[in-house]
Amino acid sequence: MKTVFLSICCGFIFFLGCSQSEKEKINEQDTFVEEVTPKIESIGDQDTPVEESSNSLKILSLGDSYTIGESVCNICRFPEQLKDSIEEKTVNKNTKLKVIAVTGWTTSNLKAGIAAENLEEDYNLATLLIGVNNQFQGRPFQVFEKEFPELTKEAIKYAQGKKENLIVVSIPDYAYTPYGNGNSVISQGIDKYNVFIENYCNQNSITYINITDITREGIQKPALVANDGLHPSTIAYTAFVNRILPEALKKIDNNTTDD
Repeated sequence: MKTVFLSICCGFIFFLGCSQSEKEKINEQDTFVEEVTPKIESIGDQDTPVEESSNSLKILSLGDSYTIGESVCNICRFPEQLKDSIEEKTVNKNTKLKVIAVTGWTTSNLKAGIAAENLEEDYNLATLLIGVNNQFQGRPFQVFEKEFPELTKEAIKYAQGKKENLIVVSIPDYAYTPYGNGNSVISQGIDKYNVFIENYCNQNSITYINITDITREGIQKPALVANDGLHPSTIAYTAFVNRILPEALKKIDNNTTDD
């Protein structure tokens, strides 16, 4: 038991401390990028610009290492890619992004992090991706069952009080990384959290985007994993945005129409 405990502790320290240079090789395996992730510019029929509202667009992204973009450059994390893609697809070129996320954060940490901010309640779009550290740290699942709904309500509050402005993103599966080494127990744990998240979103008419399957190609397609051997790469985040962007554009279009 002591050996298992020490292994978990060492793994936890590794999970919180992984980092690399800001200059990740964004252009790695260009051929692979085209195979795995269709270019954002060609998604569906989103080429028609969304009408710009009188106010600048505001996006709030809440989460942990997967939102702050551990081990990729600042502009490579998915909220930044999403912001840039929205600006490219709309006539609004003054999008403001607020990220509240820290590597290693659990739902409890995120709740405290949000409370420490003086946020306005006028965000046009909010994203929420949280839970991996609850699973990784072996926290009681009942904590997540209580705090995840509270976090969705917080996110909605700051997204103009409209649940239609919130996008919840599924938890990536770090089992499919060199660190996870295909551990099926990890995947089972991630599934348990994601099933709860998806069911809650469906029951409350909140948009849920599944990106877990993308990360489950990480061993077969190493370019989806960052150089730290644990977190998603820039390429993986681009694949996330390919799925998130169409829903984000619909919400922004609804916002401008309502205005």
